Amino acid sequence: MSRLTAVDVISYMESLHNEQQRNVLMKFFKTGPGEYGEGDEFLGLKVPQTREVVRHAADLPLTEIPDLLMSRWHEVRLCGFLLLVSRFGKLSTKRLTEDEQAVRKRDDLVRIYLDYADRANNWDLVDLSAPKIIGHWLLLPSNVTDKTAVIDSLAFSQNLWHQRISMVCTWKTTQAGDPTWCLRYAEIHLRHTHDLMQKATGWMLRELGKRISMDMLRDFLTQHVHEMPRTTLRYAIEKMSPEERLYWMKR
Repeated sequence: MSRLTAVDVISYMESLHNEQQRNVLMKFFKTGPGEYGEGDEFLGLKVPQTREVVRHAADLPLTEIPDLLMSRWHEVRLCGFLLLVSRFGKLSTKRLTEDEQAVRKRDDLVRIYLDYADRANNWDLVDLSAPKIIGHWLLLPSNVTDKTAVIDSLAFSQNLWHQRISMVCTWKTTQAGDPTWCLRYAEIHLRHTHDLMQKATGWMLRELGKRISMDMLRDFLTQHVHEMPRTTLRYAIEKMSPEERLYWMKR
């Protein structure tokens, strides 16, 4: 698939349309009136199929990716985001960590991602891209002097998916042993009323306990348990013993 354009990619993905799978996905991703994914449209592709397209479209010009991100089709947008993930990963190897050209290119990819963050308008699009682009970027050299301000602009946005990006991106920093990003955005989102944000916050806190320090998680819970939604708390304590989970739920 050499010299591809976005039109080529979209046409090929449309040819894989599966009506039965489409109906399953439309229900699973809550696309009905009043639901969080209202209006999202699916072709009915499974994620491995989209990843295979990404593999074959690896050389798609960067200037073509926005056309994928602007597509009406959920799977095409996922393809666009996964292409950004792939390119960011290739620019983030140990050899290229400090390379000035690689630093500039990574910053450019982050700008593109943020420019089209509105198009990551369902939880899977966020979860499959934010940690590997935004989260990884937080750990690497950059010409951006205030990364916290960048993530804060997402966290304090009125857009649910921007908010989820700010929380879920901390999965990568936590994996690298840095708890500060998770703790900051868990506290900011602690009283969020949307189920998807409550789950994301609890999930990231659980990862913090699992990968860095269960005692650090306990300290956070001791300080905030009385103001946490029960959904957030249930997700955060999932890896604890049944006895300790019961203790925190009673708190």
